[in-house]
Amino acid sequence: MEVLPNELDHHLHNPITRSISNNPLIFIIVLLISHSTITTSFPTPSPIPILPLPSSQQLSWQLSEMALFLHFGTNTFTDSEWGTGHADPSVFNPTALNATQWVAVAKENGFSRVILTAKHHDGFCLWPSDYTDYSVKSSPWMGGNGDVVGELAKAAQEAEIQLGLYLSPWDRHEPTYGKTLEYNEYYMAQMTELLTRYGNVKEVWLDGAKGEGEKDMEYFFENWFSLIHQLQPSSVIFSDAGPDVRWSGDEEGFAGTTCWSLFNRSNAAIGGTDAKYSQGGDPLGHDWVPPECDVSIRPGWFWHESELPKSATNLLELYYNSVGRNCLLLLNVPPNSSGLISEQDIKVLQEFSNLRASIFSQNLAKSAIVTASTTRGGSGSNNTQFNSKSILEEGIFTYWAPKKNQTHWIIYLDFQESVSFNVVQIQEPIQMGQRIVKFHVDVVDEDGEWREVLTGSTVGFKRILRFPNVKTQRLRLVIDKSRAEPLVAYLGVYVDTVSIIGNIKSNTTSNSSSVINFNGSQILHQIVNNRTRVSSI
Repeated sequence: MEVLPNELDHHLHNPITRSISNNPLIFIIVLLISHSTITTSFPTPSPIPILPLPSSQQLSWQLSEMALFLHFGTNTFTDSEWGTGHADPSVFNPTALNATQWVAVAKENGFSRVILTAKHHDGFCLWPSDYTDYSVKSSPWMGGNGDVVGELAKAAQEAEIQLGLYLSPWDRHEPTYGKTLEYNEYYMAQMTELLTRYGNVKEVWLDGAKGEGEKDMEYFFENWFSLIHQLQPSSVIFSDAGPDVRWSGDEEGFAGTTCWSLFNRSNAAIGGTDAKYSQGGDPLGHDWVPPECDVSIRPGWFWHESELPKSATNLLELYYNSVGRNCLLLLNVPPNSSGLISEQDIKVLQEFSNLRASIFSQNLAKSAIVTASTTRGGSGSNNTQFNSKSILEEGIFTYWAPKKNQTHWIIYLDFQESVSFNVVQIQEPIQMGQRIVKFHVDVVDEDGEWREVLTGSTVGFKRILRFPNVKTQRLRLVIDKSRAEPLVAYLGVYVDTVSIIGNIKSNTTSNSSSVINFNGSQILHQIVNNRTRVSSI
């Protein structure tokens, strides 16, 4: 407060002021009190991240959630899956190839990335490589002047869709295959072409696939990885064992119900990794290598006229069991022999997109009152970044955090009226590490008692769980076990009217249990003290 000269004179001659100034102890107390009223309150800093952590490239990859795989090449025209490497290049002649259509189909249906088989096992190259004639330049398509990779790269850039490329290590055409040094030089030369001609490449995809009885071949994987990261620093590399993204353990599009992004690369080898280890990851892993679920919309990976696509409800099931289990869904949608994605496939993708929108466009938790058992930094106005209300904001960069050294971690939702739902979505801020080991969700039943409706293990980037329909006014998310203080970025509550889960009811009072199969998974139906307990396992 500003004091004017005449006020200062009055202040100095005030008896109370003279009394305080003559008593040092009183003067110090008054001084401390006056200072305490203007002390700045600083916000509580974020908790320490728990290792391992995703790189910026891995984080970008995970946020993309779904990608479209495009298997295309001579196999498309020979009705085969694994080409022999002897098909004449003249068979490759798509009369209406339109990479812009491929990209538009991806973008319109929620796929953030497209990955093309630039070279499959047959060795035929979809770009005019300088190192072989077994490519589009020897085909009649566009008079030998075409470049499928180039057209896709241009279309993807214009639509702001990320580009990925698959370059098969196994090459059934190249004469140097089987000669370790020569073939590794050849492979790296082709990789250099792909990564220096077509702008940003966000994912490089390779695997250890090789038929029985084929030539022995040692791949210089570490050299390849170094080259890729050097030429495309923003790219992630997929293989059976990483280094950036790993295989999920099968080609059915299902991740493990327990799915860690943590992994030990030293326990894995390309072409020789244990499928169960790949599916579940490793809670004690030292490396961050998240899983990718690859699956085809059709029975085969390449287009075959005799095959039909999966239904939209099948794709929804894949979504729940891949993206909903901390994975990226890589869905193969192969272009046909005309060079277009078939109308049948497009129709299914549109229906799949509509199904997702019908379920996940309305989070019932948005209007709920959110509280928590504890909040980091308390409930002061300067600590709102860790408030439990943060879980209603979509994304992973705001989150609820509990106080330190607590073991009681609960988030409560009060919907203020009875609502019905059968889907819960939970997300962790994975930039802070993957933490949650075990959790469960309770609702208040008609008797006013908390009743458990589901349990789960890992969460990671996204966990989506379904259960029989419940109607309640209150829900609580209980974190039972965590590698460090648990952090929750998002909690969504939804209604799925497509997946037929059914309401599980029982009037019996005896202890019993039964197993109900639901869409390939199991729901444990256990009746305890006349109250239903449902757990996904």
